[in-house]
Amino acid sequence: MPLRSWNPPMVAQGVLWILLGLLLRLEPGTATLPLLMDSVIQALAELEQKVPATKASHVASAWLLLVQDSGPRDLLHHFLLERQNLKATNLDPYQLSPELRGLTKDMAHHGIRDRQEYGVVLAPDGSTVAVEPLLAGLEAGLQGRRVVNLPLDSTATPLDAGTTFPDVRATSLEPRDAPPDVTSADVGATSPNIRATDLDVKPTSTGIRPGSPDVPVTSPDVHTSLPGAKARSPTTVDSLLVVTLARDLGLAFLQGPQTWSHAGLGTEGCWDQLSAPQTFTLLHSGASPVTMAFLNGALDGVLLGDYLSRTPEPRPPLSHLLSEYYGAGVAGDPGFRSNFRRQNTAALTSTPTLTQQVWGALILLQRLEPTHPQLRGMSQEQLAEVATNATKEFTEAFLGCPAIHPRCRWGAAPYRGSPRSLQLPLGFLYVHHTYIPAPPCTDFAHCAADMRSMQHFHQDTRGWDDIGYSFVIGSDGYVYEGRGWHWVGAHTLGHNSGGFGVAFVGNYTAELPTEAALRTVQDVLPGCAVRAGFLRPDYTLLGHRQLVRTDCPGDALFNLLRTWPRFAANVNPRIARRASWRSKRKPPPMILPATDPQ
Repeated sequence: MPLRSWNPPMVAQGVLWILLGLLLRLEPGTATLPLLMDSVIQALAELEQKVPATKASHVASAWLLLVQDSGPRDLLHHFLLERQNLKATNLDPYQLSPELRGLTKDMAHHGIRDRQEYGVVLAPDGSTVAVEPLLAGLEAGLQGRRVVNLPLDSTATPLDAGTTFPDVRATSLEPRDAPPDVTSADVGATSPNIRATDLDVKPTSTGIRPGSPDVPVTSPDVHTSLPGAKARSPTTVDSLLVVTLARDLGLAFLQGPQTWSHAGLGTEGCWDQLSAPQTFTLLHSGASPVTMAFLNGALDGVLLGDYLSRTPEPRPPLSHLLSEYYGAGVAGDPGFRSNFRRQNTAALTSTPTLTQQVWGALILLQRLEPTHPQLRGMSQEQLAEVATNATKEFTEAFLGCPAIHPRCRWGAAPYRGSPRSLQLPLGFLYVHHTYIPAPPCTDFAHCAADMRSMQHFHQDTRGWDDIGYSFVIGSDGYVYEGRGWHWVGAHTLGHNSGGFGVAFVGNYTAELPTEAALRTVQDVLPGCAVRAGFLRPDYTLLGHRQLVRTDCPGDALFNLLRTWPRFAANVNPRIARRASWRSKRKPPPMILPATDPQ
């Protein structure tokens, strides 16, 4: 097909709608291809080769999406993503190859059944990603990130297949750090039952600031007004944030007070194998649908959708964009890739904005489906409280915490013997370097291999029960679970029960780890541990050499540690041992509920 006959925006949306339609049309089954992000990219690339840039194919591909089962999710997506204007057609859709069609059966919907999570794939960075919120974000971005008026009038008619949808316009939303006089974008005329007023908060940011993996990861302060402060109900929503994250986050907290725990939000899981994964099993039963994989997919959808909405034509093919994002970085930027999704999302939006979006999503759902079992009869004050709690937990316990790969992700061998439980919270954080492996690991494959190598050495050469460290810090943006938060390690002789041993992969005698890795150990990991009740609020940070005759953690790293606020310069090993013993007997003045900062 001649290049001049292609219409890139139409092709991109047509490709995405075909893939979404295939995903939503088929029942879950057994894929003929491994459940890898590379398989999703392969499917997109095949579609991009087959879909012509004609209006007919655009409508035909959208028809596939409209054949999905009706339900509140469909109404919300139709309302926000302009599918209401697309008419059914008898044109046959372009088919994927049999292998890729088999793959779509296992990506049809995101869901959980008997601890097995469906609709997820393994990404090259080692994270598990739910496909549905990722594709929803791409679709929202291709349509242009839009502000949509909410139907707040109590006389508004519930929407159904024949309802006229309100007018919406693409808007250029301002960055989160815009001047105070910035106001929300003007929205066009709406139906008589829709009220259009300004948002009470600044619009959501479109200015991604990924740039560098060294962007600090912090837990944003919650400034959102509570109902008692007469906060105004949101009257508009950002289509991108609602279809990816806000709606599902709000619904999860409607089921009761959720915290980041083993039976709550952000639950991790294990693949049956890493080379050709087919089955993903959650580590804990009773998990919220807002799992770690869902959150990863939602954040990727937000970031990539925002990028697409701001990228001028011609936009890159979706297969190319995903290859970069789950590879070396979009447009050659190593900071804008999946490894740093939490940092980039924290820079993209603010807590007040997200709170308003969660609240607005619940209001919209309440109007779209008045008989919704979770929303029926709930007041604005109750919805506001749910949105505030959900956003606070999400920003503090997810965005503000490091991503931790569980043991099964790096292929850990079983523990030998019976592990001993730690008496939490602990009072010390002991810093190490691995020395060997000496080179820093900068991608999942090398970091996972280093973890297996260290465990093999510790178990088979040292004769220990397991890898010695509590956690290991890679230079790929991830933390790797060793013995974890609950089991006594073998990292600091004579002091293993008094603190967590955290090791940087590499030899830091003459050089330093990356800024992102350093910040993880200095602020992010211990901050999450304190919040979760694993580490005392008055914890002390020490270098390995202060307690054991060793050069660890290397001269360069140790000299830097001496400048950190939590570092204790004058420590007698015997006194430190007695202090760790006392910390097990005397709890801190206030201990937060134990949650899992993964």
